[in-house]
Amino acid sequence: MEADGAENTDISNTKKPKHKGKHDKPKPWDEDPNIDRWKIEKFDPSWNQGGMLDVSSFSTLFPKYREKYLTDAWPMVKSALKEFGIDCELNKNEGSMTVKTTIKTRDPYIIVKARDLIKLLSRSVPAPQAIKILNDDMSCDIIKIGNMIRNKERFVKRRQNLVGPNSSTLKALELLTGCYILVQGNTVAAMGSFKGLKQVRRIVEDCIQNKMHPVYHIKILMMKKELEKDPALKNENWDRFLPKYKKKTVKQKKVKSKKKKQDTPFPPPQQPSMEDIQLETGEYFLSDKKKQAKKWHEKQEKQLEKTAENKRKREAAFVPPKELIKEDPRTDADNNKDVAAMAMSLKKKAKEFGKQKSFENVNPEDYIATSGEQPRKKKSKRDEPRS
Repeated sequence: MEADGAENTDISNTKKPKHKGKHDKPKPWDEDPNIDRWKIEKFDPSWNQGGMLDVSSFSTLFPKYREKYLTDAWPMVKSALKEFGIDCELNKNEGSMTVKTTIKTRDPYIIVKARDLIKLLSRSVPAPQAIKILNDDMSCDIIKIGNMIRNKERFVKRRQNLVGPNSSTLKALELLTGCYILVQGNTVAAMGSFKGLKQVRRIVEDCIQNKMHPVYHIKILMMKKELEKDPALKNENWDRFLPKYKKKTVKQKKVKSKKKKQDTPFPPPQQPSMEDIQLETGEYFLSDKKKQAKKWHEKQEKQLEKTAENKRKREAAFVPPKELIKEDPRTDADNNKDVAAMAMSLKKKAKEFGKQKSFENVNPEDYIATSGEQPRKKKSKRDEPRS
């Protein structure tokens, strides 16, 4: 028993740990250059000779305005589906289209293509264009744009941006993406390759959500088309070549909030009638002649006021405007200079006049030197005897 237990522990220890992708081993056809993995091969009926085991069907409604067109184009649609063994029915009473498989159906995916066909027909796509969806290399995408924005006016403007003037923007997108695009109501129907449909969906969503205008997407796609031609840039990142657009926020005017009226349970006061107003003014009791005379006087007064106002306006044109006299700043500076010069000359004259006065008061005896006498000192006010 102990030996058996030891053997079990050895087996459990020797088990390899589980890891994800252990069967992902290189296959011999992975590196085969003759295989094109993106190519969609055409279905061969010999692959499914037994047919379908059960009946599959799809139905969709169509609007009333499409009824006349669908009745005219239905034989063409029916003959196109008959080649793939699909039966179709147009019910005018219910307003619906139905497709279903038959005993002759071989391709199991053709019923999904037929479902896309009736969807496109109900979304106003022309029948010759919608029948192309039955090809293997063609796909479709119906983008719902009605619920992306609430405001109806903004929705209509942004949808018009997608179409462009004279459908120029839409035609440019069709050429660059290689898809057929139809903008109708609250949906955008597109037909083309998977790569093109992915680009169309991104452009439509960015336009309706106001993230980027379709014109900028067109510029980017045109640059990518040019970069694809250069084989040296095939395996490089193209972000450095592509333009980067920033969203600009436009300042919106602030809406003035209206003051809410106070709700009162009482009704508003009744407005006075014409008879009440005439009773208050006393006009109600006047005769017809007096009433007419009063109206005529009021009319004459209004006319006089109007003529006086018109006369005033006419005379205003002949009144000469007042001329503005511009003062030259140079004259102010010259005046200031003259005043300063006069002040300086007056000061000089005052100094000269003071000097002359001092010369006149000089005593010549003071300058004559006496023998043995010293010059007398001037008495200060302090030496003078006080009285």
